[in-house]
Amino acid sequence: MTDRQNRFLEGPINKVLISLAVPIILTNILQSAYQLTDAFWVGRLGASEVAAVSVSMPVTFLVIALGSGLAMAGATLSAQYMGAGRRDKVNHVAAQTMLMVAVTSVVLGFTGYLLSPYFLTLLGVSEKVYGDALKFMHVSFIGVIFVFLFAMFQSLMRGIGQIKIPLMIVFGTVILNFFLDPLFIFGLGSFEGLGVMGAALATLVTQSIAAILGLMVFMRGRHGIQLEWHNFKPDFAYIKKAFFLGVPGSVELSARALGMIILSFLVASFGTVTIASYGVGSNLLQFVMIPAMGLSMAVSTLVGQNIGANQIERAEKITLLGTLWGFLGLTVIGILFYVFAPHLIAVFIPDDPEVIKEGAHFLRTMCLTWGGIGVQLCVVSAFRASGNMQNAMMVALVSQWVVQFPLAYVLSKHTALQDNGIWWSFAVTNVVVAVFAFCWFKRGTWKKTRLTEEEQQIVHITDEALIEKGNQ
Repeated sequence: MTDRQNRFLEGPINKVLISLAVPIILTNILQSAYQLTDAFWVGRLGASEVAAVSVSMPVTFLVIALGSGLAMAGATLSAQYMGAGRRDKVNHVAAQTMLMVAVTSVVLGFTGYLLSPYFLTLLGVSEKVYGDALKFMHVSFIGVIFVFLFAMFQSLMRGIGQIKIPLMIVFGTVILNFFLDPLFIFGLGSFEGLGVMGAALATLVTQSIAAILGLMVFMRGRHGIQLEWHNFKPDFAYIKKAFFLGVPGSVELSARALGMIILSFLVASFGTVTIASYGVGSNLLQFVMIPAMGLSMAVSTLVGQNIGANQIERAEKITLLGTLWGFLGLTVIGILFYVFAPHLIAVFIPDDPEVIKEGAHFLRTMCLTWGGIGVQLCVVSAFRASGNMQNAMMVALVSQWVVQFPLAYVLSKHTALQDNGIWWSFAVTNVVVAVFAFCWFKRGTWKKTRLTEEEQQIVHITDEALIEKGNQ
């Protein structure tokens, strides 16, 4: 057992959580700079351009979400096999997952590209927004394969507890994106800017570089996972196992993404100011979720490895401490955002007082309930890490389809709140779903799932046979 493994399985939980979460949070902060840099520069073009990006993002995320269950399955299995001491299985899982993700991403990216005009027509976007939204969406779907591959690289590296290499790659590509964004959006000299499409193109270039670097790390094998070309020969038994494990994860993420698209219908029905306010507010919400996401990913890694090592009670304690830190951390951040809401919106759209006012109202309506997001994310990550993808799927379905969308529709269309009803749906959902998820976790049914038990039994039987043969 390596020193890292020893810390994960036996070290002080709070110390291990922090040491793992901080680099993940830094990586996620840097990675979010892709969207924030795009939002910053696109905001200089105007509210219509911001609306074009805002409408496009949920659709792109929906297509990505359909294939993300396979990535979840690979990350969960790699963490549990690492905890069980099965390095050979970690390499096998990594190669097969990368193969499945590559094939899936090509199919989904091509399908999304072809269906982009129909998505926008269904959303009912205005002619002023349609052209830029279509260009942004097309480039985004071309880049889906690179998004998938690098996301899988990060997930697998987190699963084995190796987090420094992804941080270094993201740091370098974010710096590159910072310089490419204004160049591609506004142009320089004789090079004519591409507007909104330029933002998507800059991200495509940097994410493709990140994906290639990730594959090179795996092939060189110096950081915990060693891939060789023969590892990529399809293993249909594993693919079947990963498929059935991953389907609930795809349904979960797709439900969230589809829910946000449906919500976009409501937002779009209130006009460009509301769409732009929603877009900027959502970008800030995504940024705020980064610490909680990083913490939940650390929880996932530790829970997965400890379950693989059959340390179930320690896995539960890790999750409870994670939810406490998540609740307290996001509550404090929410208070700060409440105080500075107008200034934060003005960073992205400095010359539109209407959007600043409405965006600040959106932030202030939901930000004091952000502690609930921290609880949700940690509980859901523990469900996934234990192999209970169905539980995580049910939390997503309840969140989007039982609570948020029905509430947003009723409050915005059948009360005097109008678009404010959409903002209130975020606040209520954060609280209700956090309570629902935590109560389900405390029931303890997730503890009964075993993904690596069969392989551990095979190894145990083989070891006994070798010992008996040696004695003879």
